[in-house]
Amino acid sequence: MAELDYATTIPSDADTIIAAISGQPTAPVLQGIPDELADGLLTAAQLLGASPTAKTPTMLPVAGRRIVLVGLGEQPSVKSVTKAFGAGVRAVIELDDVRRIALSPGITDTNLLRAAVEGALMAGIRSLPITSQEEQPPRHTIVVVCDEELQATAYLAGVIANAVGTVRNLVNTPPNLLTPSDMVSEADNLIAKYDSVTMEIMKKNSLGKGGFGGILAVGGGSDNPPRLITLRYEPAKPVTPQAHIALIGKGITFDSGGIDLKPVESMVTMKGDMAGAACVLAAICGAAELELPVQITGWLAMAENMPGGGAYRPSDVLTMRNGMTVENYNTDAEGRLVMADALARAAEDTPDLLLDIATLTGAKMIALGTEPIGLFTSDDALTERIVTAAADAGELAWPLPITDEAEETIKSDIADVRSGGSRFGGALIAAAFLKRFTAGLPWVHLDIAASEWNPNAAHDFVPKGATGYGVRTLLAVLRSYAGDVKGETH
Repeated sequence: MAELDYATTIPSDADTIIAAISGQPTAPVLQGIPDELADGLLTAAQLLGASPTAKTPTMLPVAGRRIVLVGLGEQPSVKSVTKAFGAGVRAVIELDDVRRIALSPGITDTNLLRAAVEGALMAGIRSLPITSQEEQPPRHTIVVVCDEELQATAYLAGVIANAVGTVRNLVNTPPNLLTPSDMVSEADNLIAKYDSVTMEIMKKNSLGKGGFGGILAVGGGSDNPPRLITLRYEPAKPVTPQAHIALIGKGITFDSGGIDLKPVESMVTMKGDMAGAACVLAAICGAAELELPVQITGWLAMAENMPGGGAYRPSDVLTMRNGMTVENYNTDAEGRLVMADALARAAEDTPDLLLDIATLTGAKMIALGTEPIGLFTSDDALTERIVTAAADAGELAWPLPITDEAEETIKSDIADVRSGGSRFGGALIAAAFLKRFTAGLPWVHLDIAASEWNPNAAHDFVPKGATGYGVRTLLAVLRSYAGDVKGETH
């Protein structure tokens, strides 16, 4: 990710300036451009197709520098501003002579300024290819031009963008280089700078003694044994009352489907099936960086789902952490099993909120497409809180129900519950299953299947490959519980 700096005016050594056009198409207004550079600029830009509604950035050489103008429209939103400034940075980031970019949004609204900085920084995140040639990414500095009182907002945007970069890098890592034990090392490295975060690891033997039948079953067919990683963040400056949030992340480092083997085309991107765990890890690091006054416990349920000799089977009956027995329906519905164990353990601490995030079901993709997060909650107040937090973050969470039909589907003749049972309403069925392990506590389930991966060409702030989608929503939720949803302070 590009380095972040601040200035109250456009620095003279900036080789590129990214600014905006807003307002109505008939009356466009330049934002963030000083008077000495503005003369004739708007007219020239319009001749090249620039307008408040233009989705493609317009680039012009002015006084020995490159000026890139992006369209914000008549009523800019967090999402549109993020996309616009992301597109502006993407238009220049690969150019050899770009080293110092002045981001001059001309925006005083804190949410929109945060969105502009996030978009610019996220567009500059780059995961290096694994080749025999040493390759170093070009070093760019993005200088945010704003008043001093808004620099805290720019700092917050930098923390959020860094969390997105962490998720992208982890999800993009090949599965032979990121096994469950490798994830332990990655987590250890990331939390090392924070005295407020501690880590505990449960390996195969301790998982067995602890009754984690779901995690052990899913990881049983792999030579890379499962892990349950617990991260605890305790704020240095606690407040009273202080919320305790449990974050639970699905960490399947590769999902072959197990004995119910996936088709080849569906298996290629399954290194990303640990995106939920990556989001939890990155969100806790972000909370520690921001010193949020909220207690957080993160549970990363790590396993590799393979069809080896120790693999579990359809129709196996598993005993879970909370003692509940589960009739397994499909070994390619493994995520809900590891998440159920982790949820049951997290619930033992009686947190104020259980929030789980997982690339859980293909059915979510069919129902909502690739962008929206499938949202299931235990009450309407939580629904409103999460939808609002996601919107504040520039992401989209869409509420889905847990129907009576879904509850009926998971009834078992031989166990307490069945892990699935129908092709129809699969996301709802998975949520109904997870709900059984929440001990009646306030609970949120986020299904990010397909949201975590972009198989197509890069655009605006979204790269090809891992997107980091979901972690911005997690951080917005944590900040809302910390009473700092707008981010004026850090």
